[in-house]
Amino acid sequence: MSSSQQPQHVERPASAPLPSQSRRRGAFHPLTVSAVRRLTPDAIEVAFDVPGELAHAYDYEPGQYIAIRTTLGEDVLRRSYSICQAPSPGELKVAIKRDLGGVFSGWALENLAPGMMLEVMSPEGRFVSQAAASGTAHCAAIAAGSGITPVLAVAQSVLAASEHNTFSLVYSNRTAIDTMFVDELADLKDRYPSRLALYHVLTRERRSSELLSGRLDGAKLAKILGTLVPVESVDEWFLCGPFELVQLCRDALGAWGVPADSIRYELFTTGEPGIPAPQRGRPIAVDPGEAVRTVSFRLDGTTSTATTAVHSQETILNAALRVRGDVPFACAGGVCGTCRAVLRAGTVDMVENYALEQEELDAGYVLTCQSIPTSDRVEVDYDT
Repeated sequence: MSSSQQPQHVERPASAPLPSQSRRRGAFHPLTVSAVRRLTPDAIEVAFDVPGELAHAYDYEPGQYIAIRTTLGEDVLRRSYSICQAPSPGELKVAIKRDLGGVFSGWALENLAPGMMLEVMSPEGRFVSQAAASGTAHCAAIAAGSGITPVLAVAQSVLAASEHNTFSLVYSNRTAIDTMFVDELADLKDRYPSRLALYHVLTRERRSSELLSGRLDGAKLAKILGTLVPVESVDEWFLCGPFELVQLCRDALGAWGVPADSIRYELFTTGEPGIPAPQRGRPIAVDPGEAVRTVSFRLDGTTSTATTAVHSQETILNAALRVRGDVPFACAGGVCGTCRAVLRAGTVDMVENYALEQEELDAGYVLTCQSIPTSDRVEVDYDT
């Protein structure tokens, strides 16, 4: 994954090859909630039944996520949640933690119950292990809060894949009562006592170890990497949590000489101050005689066209949603990559990118939720 602090000007190369690995585009299906379990005062685990006829659509790799779509009042909401268990036929489980001011998370914690039905997108994401298949991998993760959800699935699978794989996990929370999946982690430690190293860091409770007490800042992280999780012994890293923590860890690992392609990271939101709220179909008025740009997009074999006012600085996704409501997206914040498409013609400025790999950028992929047309006509292809 890559990130950009300044808008990235993108023009489709004339002969750019497409990435060698194809990726299934997410589709929504109604699934029934089979169980709701309280994890902490502010978090629940939600299980969905997956009927046999949809089993293939919901095959997933440990570390991937789903998006949930529902209507609350007049608003259609989409939220992305990581799958929090190793693959289990006929079932999906995610964890939902209350966000400050979060409309969906607050509703879910207070209202979700078995028997209810929600629209669930087929799994996507690349926060998955590439080293575990070697059979002798040492994988390590640094997670905070709800960032444990994909990491738990990855750890379970890495350890189960080979009796010679090992896993180290540093997990930061405010207090013990805020710690999600504490019992599951304890059970995993009991199952693999010599192959799982588990370190709980509490920022607002004193632990017996000074190193595991207090905020996980640069100084503390350096000590952990120098003692508890020696960097030179790790084949693959997983980072998931608040934006600031993930950036801190990426910088620290880079300073230790860890190659970027050995680091997987997942963001639920960027958390960056000053970044405007994502566009998700906000209305755009075009006055007569006003300068406009034309956005053409191919989806499910059909080409559609939208017009956008130059002054609006509207994204391709926002323009497309005014024409077709089934345009793929989940976070609309440049994080998940669900809305990616190939830029076939024209140029765009991509404001943020936390999802596309360099190989995809070189092949002409853009995040349509972050791409603002800069030429009179832009064409993108969601079907590639």
